[in-house]
Amino acid sequence: MLLAIQWVRSLVFTIVIYAWMLILGLVFAPYALVSKRGALMACKTYARTTIWLARWMVGIQSEVRGQVPTGEVVIGAKHQSFLDIIIIFDAVPHGKFIMKRELLWTPIIGLYARRLGCIPVNRGKRGAAVAKMVKDVAKEFTEAGQLVIYPQGTRVAPGAFKPYKVGTAVLYEGLGYTCVPAATNVGVFWPRTGILRKPGRAIVEFLDPIEPGVARDAFLARLETVIEDRSNALMKEVGFDPDGVH
Repeated sequence: MLLAIQWVRSLVFTIVIYAWMLILGLVFAPYALVSKRGALMACKTYARTTIWLARWMVGIQSEVRGQVPTGEVVIGAKHQSFLDIIIIFDAVPHGKFIMKRELLWTPIIGLYARRLGCIPVNRGKRGAAVAKMVKDVAKEFTEAGQLVIYPQGTRVAPGAFKPYKVGTAVLYEGLGYTCVPAATNVGVFWPRTGILRKPGRAIVEFLDPIEPGVARDAFLARLETVIEDRSNALMKEVGFDPDGVH
């Protein structure tokens, strides 16, 4: 019975946050079209209200740990669900994301992604896509911001493993910026698929920065180790054993 009630609450929550996205997107569109500040204000408003609604409607409390990066950095983040995107964006001053090119053609999302300075990537072309990504990011970083990239390239369920791709290392090497790893456990409560949202403490933790100059292979190995180890620890902290998932 309790599970059924939580599922209904989750369904209502899902409908509300996507309806809210549409409303905010339309209301702020004229401002966003003439000012990047308008786009940032709309997206910050959406992130903060979604975090509040998640706590109130489905019992997910969000927590940010570690030193929040504020300068020009690359954030290499564990990606488990939509919630970690929202928490990171709310935490940093001006988040920009490496994203699938197809999303640029999505109504509302595409407009705001462009105005925020998100970088589209054609994932089908691999090496060429990575090279273009570095060039596009260098051009976009004429304005300060925190560039968020997901080293595994997609959402990964708690306890599952997907190899880290070389794109983050190439970006780190090509830009010469500090990389801040970010771990999370949000997928325990807000899964990458399905409707059900579970109550609990969803955490994003910014870890010790990796300064410029680390060799590509060593950087990628270090990034993977610190993110995976800390994400596993955060999941265990809330009672989920990632080692028990096969």
